[in-house]
Amino acid sequence: MACRVVLGFDERETISRELRAGRSFRFIGRVLGRHHSVVAHEVARNGGRVVYRAWVARKRARAMRARPKPRKLEQAGRLRGYVVAGLNERWSPQQIATRIRMEHPTDPEMRVSHKTIYQTLFVQGKGELRAVMYRALRSGRAKRVSPSAKRPRHDLIVGMVNISERPKEADDRAVPGFWEGDLILGTICTSQILTLVERQTRFVMLIQVPHDRSADRVALLLANKMKTLPEFLRKSLTWDQGSEMADHAVFTMATGIPVYFCDPHSPWQRGTNENTNRLLRQYFPKGTGLSVHSQAYLDEVARELNGRPRQTLDWYKPIEKINELLVKHGGAITS
Repeated sequence: MACRVVLGFDERETISRELRAGRSFRFIGRVLGRHHSVVAHEVARNGGRVVYRAWVARKRARAMRARPKPRKLEQAGRLRGYVVAGLNERWSPQQIATRIRMEHPTDPEMRVSHKTIYQTLFVQGKGELRAVMYRALRSGRAKRVSPSAKRPRHDLIVGMVNISERPKEADDRAVPGFWEGDLILGTICTSQILTLVERQTRFVMLIQVPHDRSADRVALLLANKMKTLPEFLRKSLTWDQGSEMADHAVFTMATGIPVYFCDPHSPWQRGTNENTNRLLRQYFPKGTGLSVHSQAYLDEVARELNGRPRQTLDWYKPIEKINELLVKHGGAITS
């Protein structure tokens, strides 16, 4: 059974009486059935042996319990402003708590734990914080939903090169320029967005795909986008065996970028892109049409994702990591 630390008034009267009789803390503790440290702390908090009085100690204890302390994020100020701004950018509480220490390493006022943010949102959240909470949630569903059917089978793509042939330097992410790609689909698979993510920096690019996802259209759109990258960022592209990449040879001829294909039903072989697509569902929920989104909006979504601090990057942002590479190699992204 847990020890009850809070002292009652009768116990405080006993402490006061025994102190006047010259008793030790250990003796008083045995009388009360308490550890002697509880008695020592009680006396020390209330002036010491000479001045300790039971009624004064009780009055002080009540005042300490009753004092209202506003929660850290309920008070307006720089800290609250930073947290709200992070939530509006769809950063997680852990990303906010870690990043604020990086940006304000010597400012003790700019400190908050991710647990405090969660507690403020879910327990005390109201007004502005309550409103941004729903936008900050990564998944719009209440529970995990497992797929009930396998992915439809596609015809064999001519000239496929398996991912096992991809350069080994891509595996440990030590070298930049290896990309993973996929499509996210809208309502009844009638609209789509191309998603690209660089394995080392997690830098994201999104491409609007109007009308349909025919192989020639996808090859052209991908080629035009990848041509905006400097040469050192164009080493390879990894894709699943979707029929939209049937014209991969056309893409490779236009860009010089080889395409490697995953094994059937093996999404973990391009796990960086799979994780990115899950994040993108926060912006493009399943069951909604994607054709309504302009390329300008897709660029804004990519900007938000690239501006999020990432734990896997030691809490740096993808845009910061890609800019480091651009400065180092003297390249530039043209669009």
